Amino acid sequence: MEILTMIGQLLLALSLLVGLHEFGHFAFAKLFKIRVDKFYIFFDFLFPMPGVMNFALLKKKVGETEYGIGWFPLGGYVQIHGMIDETQDASALAGPPQPDEFRGKPAWQRLLVMLGGIIMNVITGIVIFAAMTFHYGDVFLPASEARFGVLPNGLGREIGFRTGDKIVKINGRPFTEFDDVYKPDVILGNNSFYTVDRGGQLVDINIPNNFLDKFAKQSADSLLVRPRETFAVERVVPGGAAAKAGLKAGDQITTVGGRPVQFFDELQAALLANKGKKTEVIVQRNGQTIPLAIDVSESGRIGFERKSTLHLGTRHYTLAESIPQGVNKAFGVIGLQARAFGKILRREASASESLGGPVEIAQQFGGIWEWQHFWGLAAGLSMVLAFMNLLPIPALDGGHVVFLLYEMILRRKPSDKFLEGAQRVGTVLILMLMAYVIILKPLLKAIS
Repeated sequence: MEILTMIGQLLLALSLLVGLHEFGHFAFAKLFKIRVDKFYIFFDFLFPMPGVMNFALLKKKVGETEYGIGWFPLGGYVQIHGMIDETQDASALAGPPQPDEFRGKPAWQRLLVMLGGIIMNVITGIVIFAAMTFHYGDVFLPASEARFGVLPNGLGREIGFRTGDKIVKINGRPFTEFDDVYKPDVILGNNSFYTVDRGGQLVDINIPNNFLDKFAKQSADSLLVRPRETFAVERVVPGGAAAKAGLKAGDQITTVGGRPVQFFDELQAALLANKGKKTEVIVQRNGQTIPLAIDVSESGRIGFERKSTLHLGTRHYTLAESIPQGVNKAFGVIGLQARAFGKILRREASASESLGGPVEIAQQFGGIWEWQHFWGLAAGLSMVLAFMNLLPIPALDGGHVVFLLYEMILRRKPSDKFLEGAQRVGTVLILMLMAYVIILKPLLKAIS
């Protein structure tokens, strides 16, 4: 069920973002009276071969345009009349340009048509981020709430963190919000370091140069470090092992199998140590000490939801205040992408490790459908889609933009044959990239 939830969220997000991206191209084409033959979310052919496996899951022709949903869910397209793209080559454009053709319009109009998808994705990202800021506010954990120190994951331990370390400075400066630990300026910065209080001694933990590669390998829900937290039982799963044994909401679990537990990570470790066994669990309830015999599952679970004792803060914004916040968050994603690409170009990070495909994206959505998380991730993906499409690679919007700027500056248009060749080269590059992130990378990961 969790896998289906991941897939469902991925398909919904892609449908929304691809549809809006293609609508951007469509809207500018219509504005300049350019005929649009097709508008498809996903491809109705085996990309990039427009004549192979042609069928749509749904289609309807309205006026001169056929609207549809294709079967190949890795993109989408608008077939703009008189334009060389993945659906038509130079041979389809014989004869003089017609008034309703893309090639018959001024260069500045063609430029706006090609930028339309990127513009729409940027607007989408800003609107979603602004709406979320207005509705939810900014929820944050004050740095002072991490009073029990941190719990590092494998990468955190690898670079030097230890359970219980209290982060007191980032790059030599005090900080007020725990999320500052993960800021791009820190993760992607040069010579970044944390200062921690470890048993009364101050220790500096440096972020290594290859940190981005290592960070990209972590699972979607695995942060570098998490605040260590105490807990209480918030809800007991009806019919579960804990409910059958008599565990109740509000109970404080103090011992599992004779092993004292104060923090949630200690509880998890104690349950895993007793997996598959009936285990004595001691709880505090209304000042009384109560022993319970609970069957621990093979996965180390007993069936309850915890209540964290960490106190979160929330900043609320008016609608007018939410808009600039949305702009900042949206372009913050662009800045993060640009800095990551900069590291790749400087060979400070591996492109192969940094790139993620549909599987990695689906994992980021997670197995629980939570709308706040969904919309936040969709907004970020919209900005990533805008950034990636602006890259100057033939077959992407950015490649078309480069050729149009060339034409506008030098007053000379590249030949249709040259554009067709560039389109083919770009398509091969994209196919190689798709083959790597969708097939080869998961395969190498599985056998390593």
